[in-house]
Amino acid sequence: MALYAVGDIQGCYDELAKLLDTVNFDQTKDRLFCVGDLVNRGPKSLKTLRFLRSLGDSCTAVLGNHDIHLLAMIYGIRSPKPNDTLIRILESEDCSETALWLRNLPLLAHDKDYKLLMCHAGIYPWWTAKQAKNYAREVERIFRDEEKCIKLLHKIYANKPSKWQDSLSKTQRRRFIINAFTRMRFCSPQGHLNLTESGYSGKVRKNRVPWFDIVNQSLNDYRLVFGHWSALGLMVTDKLISLDTGCVWGRTMTMAKIPRNKDDCLVLYSQPAQINND
Repeated sequence: MALYAVGDIQGCYDELAKLLDTVNFDQTKDRLFCVGDLVNRGPKSLKTLRFLRSLGDSCTAVLGNHDIHLLAMIYGIRSPKPNDTLIRILESEDCSETALWLRNLPLLAHDKDYKLLMCHAGIYPWWTAKQAKNYAREVERIFRDEEKCIKLLHKIYANKPSKWQDSLSKTQRRRFIINAFTRMRFCSPQGHLNLTESGYSGKVRKNRVPWFDIVNQSLNDYRLVFGHWSALGLMVTDKLISLDTGCVWGRTMTMAKIPRNKDDCLVLYSQPAQINND
């Protein structure tokens, strides 16, 4: 059995299929972890979702911001953006089944055997691992109830509050939880999220610190896999694996074979993009 993790797919089904062929993926014994943003901007979002759904328990995916945007479109809460490529999903005969499947995806996945955590954007550095799991479950329970999910989707589209506080209202805390897990890139040292900047230069900036550069000792026992940040690209350390290498922007899709033992070598596979949406 092998465990593979793949970066943001964003409807780039052909590249995903080629990577799975490269590693001889066998859904009867192997597992695939997807870091979110399964759909949008790429040409084959519907085919991607149908394929991932067909893998059943062999596939573990987390929600990304584009996946939540799709849910909001399905329920009539959001209108298509100019670069969206989601119309075929909305017009498909299995759209309701797609919505059900998406609503049951986690914000944060945990594999005990591999001591692995996976989310789309990252874990807010001022949360412990236990808190992050609990906050993710709080929102996941709401999403699994269609009526409650729709009510929450109406309320999540804002960048405030920018800082976590125990005094936040239910709506504020749930909006923050979703923003942290699916949109976060930079934080200030005081704990404020910056949800408008997406570039990455590697230079230290006083109030724009990459979330992973802020020490969170509660994550020391885990390896965290994430995507979302194509400007950051591939990054592999003993604690972090960043896998969004910008396939949808004409670069590559990256897949990692995750070792059970953190001291063993991680194997990377790369597939050049077949499209260029730049």
